Amino acid sequence: MAPKQPNSGLFVGLKKGHVVTPKDLAPRPADRKGKTSKRVHFARSLIREVAGFAPYEKRITELPKVGKDKRALKVAKRKLGTHKRAKRKREEMAGALRKMRTAGGGEKKK
Repeated sequence: MAPKQPNSGLFVGLKKGHVVTPKDLAPRPADRKGKTSKRVHFARSLIREVAGFAPYEKRITELPKVGKDKRALKVAKRKLGTHKRAKRKREEMAGALRKMRTAGGGEKKK
């Protein structure tokens, strides 16, 4: 949406209305909705580190390795319920796979 033009003080025209100065509002608690706190992020990462991946997550991670991205999406959708959640989970698993490759890429087995 285009930014609102300041009022002209006239009661007719495009910028009609009384001239007022905009009031600065304090941030509301609802503005934080959806943003994870540092504590929650730490707890989730710790649990992921200790518990690892669920079996369906491991399958979603393995499927793109053999070029079956669409099948990975279908498995995720079946387990999670919605297309949007499935896409997000597939991207999360792809990110985890990339992270594992970069972490283990420097070491070579003899």
